[in-house]
Amino acid sequence: MQLWLEFSSRFQMPRRPNPRTYAGRAGAGRGPGHRREDALATLEKEVGYVRKPHGGRLRVALAFPNTYFVGMSNLGLQTVYSLLNADDRVVCERVFLPGRQELADEGRRKDPLVTLESQTLVSDFDIFAFSVSFEWDYTNVLTLLRLAGLKARAADRHHRDPLIVIGGAVTFVNPEPLAPFADVIAAGEGELLVPALIESWHRAADRDEVLTLLARERGFYIPSFYDVTYDGPGRVAAITPRAGTGAPVVVQKASVKATDHLDPPSTRIFTPETEFGARFLIEVVRGCANLCRFCWAGYNYLPVRPFDTQRILEMAEAARPYATRVGLVSIALCDHPDIVLILEKLLAMGYGITPASLRMDDLTEPIVRLLKASGEKSITIAPETGSDRLRRVINKTVTNEEILTRTELIFAAGIQNLKLYYMIGIPTEEDADLVEIRDLTIAMRDRMMAHAKVRGTVGRIVASVNPLVPKPGTTYQWMPMTDTATIDQKSKRLRQLVSNIDNVYFTIKSERHSYYQGLLSLGDRRVADVIERAEQNGGQWRAAVADVGLDADAYLYRNKESDSFLPWQIIDGGMKESFFRTELEKSLRAEQTIQPRRVTVPS
Repeated sequence: MQLWLEFSSRFQMPRRPNPRTYAGRAGAGRGPGHRREDALATLEKEVGYVRKPHGGRLRVALAFPNTYFVGMSNLGLQTVYSLLNADDRVVCERVFLPGRQELADEGRRKDPLVTLESQTLVSDFDIFAFSVSFEWDYTNVLTLLRLAGLKARAADRHHRDPLIVIGGAVTFVNPEPLAPFADVIAAGEGELLVPALIESWHRAADRDEVLTLLARERGFYIPSFYDVTYDGPGRVAAITPRAGTGAPVVVQKASVKATDHLDPPSTRIFTPETEFGARFLIEVVRGCANLCRFCWAGYNYLPVRPFDTQRILEMAEAARPYATRVGLVSIALCDHPDIVLILEKLLAMGYGITPASLRMDDLTEPIVRLLKASGEKSITIAPETGSDRLRRVINKTVTNEEILTRTELIFAAGIQNLKLYYMIGIPTEEDADLVEIRDLTIAMRDRMMAHAKVRGTVGRIVASVNPLVPKPGTTYQWMPMTDTATIDQKSKRLRQLVSNIDNVYFTIKSERHSYYQGLLSLGDRRVADVIERAEQNGGQWRAAVADVGLDADAYLYRNKESDSFLPWQIIDGGMKESFFRTELEKSLRAEQTIQPRRVTVPS
């Protein structure tokens, strides 16, 4: 199970906390009794939640560090909840970030944080576990700890406090900024991590032994068992296990070898009070073999592993009374060998079908036709850039000609709208590459308009542009991020280029937004000071960096190719350093590793 999995293959930043939560609706500001009433009202709208007696069971409070509205659409949270509660020795209950108004009132009331299912104090549980998918939720982790009456730092907590376990997407990318707050980092796939956590808890005589046992299990990183040696601003010389702990030199991520014997991660609790509403989410295939050089998920979830077709369809059939649409979750949807059959069967069940962002080679005529027949009006694709040359740089195996061929296919099938993802700040990028983003988008718009004239209905193209953040565990992990001034200049230039294109809407993310995302992604344990300060000052990241005196530029704008150690290398994601270095050399030569899969699209 992919702890990080959202219904999006792009892994963009989450929405800001929405006040429509169980704690933030009518009950906000009314005290703990009304908070319990609101929780009960929320449970009345849910189908599929689990209630168990607490006596004699391992008690786990499972948090998604954002609101109920956002968190209940997180496939990882739902599946970990199901995996934990599948064991009769465990009771797992959920907790979410309160709504904005309640957080604003918290300074006056000091109401304790309680779980949703039984309204029990979180501080009374044995384990307080977090499924963290996005860097911007780091401060929310600390907020939830504070609301639970717990110290933020593991070193400051008491042995009678709940064990703090942090898992999710960020543990694959770089666990170090969160390490000082965690007793345990769970790095990997939940199908292996959850049983190991439960067994270690039941085998251990005390809390210290739990940590010792977990340190010997694949995928578990115990930060307190390691010493960090720094080598100046933005540099880590080593992370070494302490003598006598039994901790490994490098923690191997937990990854299942095959998925054919597993139930696909899917929506287990249905509620209208969530971002995706009456939608059944299900993972159909795990991993992607394309190896785009910027994509940490593509590297970290190899090999490609499809889930059993019959089980996907059985689970979708069982969910039909509660859902009108099905969301197919993957980063390489059509790497499932039976994808056309799956779409046909889902359509026959009466489902509307929404895929995650589709690769260009996913867009065959049968797939587009089936999506249109299911009622889909929009398709999301990721050209990444308008330049064939830059796609070779990032190992994206598609050309402008192929993109336009598939754009024609999309609009000819009756799909009205197209969502695009682009990046700027790619290595070797030039002004001509920005011009090509405009030119490609106009060419796609022209195809949309030609079919709109026939139908009499005009759709739109929405393009999202993000500065490239060189992620840990990718080809670009050593490269400096493009500096703020240059990104700002590129953003202004691109806005000028696309400002007057009818029926096309560009959203270009702030360079400052990417700057602090990059710091959280590429940082070491010293960045924890910034996270702590940002939680205290309401998310003012610039002020937080200044207050703690951190040299943030040293993490972002420094070439790291000569560094002997990178902080995220404490987790072994399965790819060799030599491979990444070879890929970096190829990237700078605009040389592809994976050869394009040519797909013939009927005219």
